[in-house]
Amino acid sequence: MTYCSSMYQPLERVIVKHPNDAFISQEHISQEWQNFNYVEEPDFKEALTEYGDFISILEKYVPNIDYLPASSEVGMDSLYAHDPVKFTSEGAIILKSGKELRQPEANVYKEFCKEKNIPIIGVLTGDAVADGGDIVWLDDRTLVVGHGYRTNAEAIRQLKEMTAHLVDEFIVVQLTHDQGEAECLHLMSFISMVDHDLAVVHSRLMPVFFRKLLIDRGIQFIEVPDDEYMNLGCNVLALAPRVCVMSSGNAYTKQQLLDAGATVYEYKGTEISYKGTGGPTCLTCPVVRTNIKY
Repeated sequence: MTYCSSMYQPLERVIVKHPNDAFISQEHISQEWQNFNYVEEPDFKEALTEYGDFISILEKYVPNIDYLPASSEVGMDSLYAHDPVKFTSEGAIILKSGKELRQPEANVYKEFCKEKNIPIIGVLTGDAVADGGDIVWLDDRTLVVGHGYRTNAEAIRQLKEMTAHLVDEFIVVQLTHDQGEAECLHLMSFISMVDHDLAVVHSRLMPVFFRKLLIDRGIQFIEVPDDEYMNLGCNVLALAPRVCVMSSGNAYTKQQLLDAGATVYEYKGTEISYKGTGGPTCLTCPVVRTNIKY
C-alpha cells in the first residue's frame, strides 16, 4: 500500500481523535484548558455537536476513519491528531512535539500504528522535536519543513535522513517569532495546499524565498486577510483536489475558493478549533490519499 505523501489528493483514510476521548468532560476541560494555552474554556457539549458536524463532512468523502483511543497519558491537545506523526509514501514517522505537554502523544500513536499494522519508517530520537504542522508535502517528491519553536534543527536533520530516498527536494523554511513561543507559528499556519496549483496562504508571514518558490511552481494563491487568519481562515483541509473544509466565519476566503472552482464545506469550529487554535487540518491526520482524479 502507498501511504500519504500529499496534502490534496483524494483522502481515503484518516486518523482523528474524538472530543469524548480528548476533552473527556467539562470538569476535565476546566482543569486543563489554561495549562494547554487555549483562548477560552471550551464548552464540552457544544464541542461534541461541532465535532459531529465535522465528521459528517469527512464521511462524505473519506471511506476509512480511524479513531485514536482515550489515554490517561495525554491531554486535551490530543484532539489535534495531525501533530504527533507525519506520513510518507512508505508509512509513518513518529514525531516528538516541541510542546512538552504533547510529547506523550507520540507513544500512544506508535502503539496505535502497530495495532493497525501501519508501518513506521522512523522515530525522532534524542533532542529532536517536531510537529506535523511544520511538515508539508508540496507534491509527492517535495517535502517542506518549517524550522521554528516546535521543530528544531536536529529534527530537520533526522527527517532529511529518513526521507532521503523518498524526496527529490527537501526545503527548510525558517519561521518567524510572530506572536511568540506560547502561541506557536507552524508552517501550516500560513499555507494549506488544496490542489497541486492552488494554496490558501497568509503571505505576510511567508519568507520571501518560499513565496517566490511557490509562484515559480505555478501555484495560485488564495490570500487570507488578517481578521480571517486570526479565525483560522488559512487552515483549510483538502478532502480531494479543490474539495475542502474550513471553519465557518471566513467569508472572504471562502468566496475566493469558490471563485477558484473549489467546493467548500464549513463547520462551526468555535469550541474544537478556534479556542484551541487547531483547524480542520490539525483535527485530522491523513494516512492514505489516492491518485484517483475526481
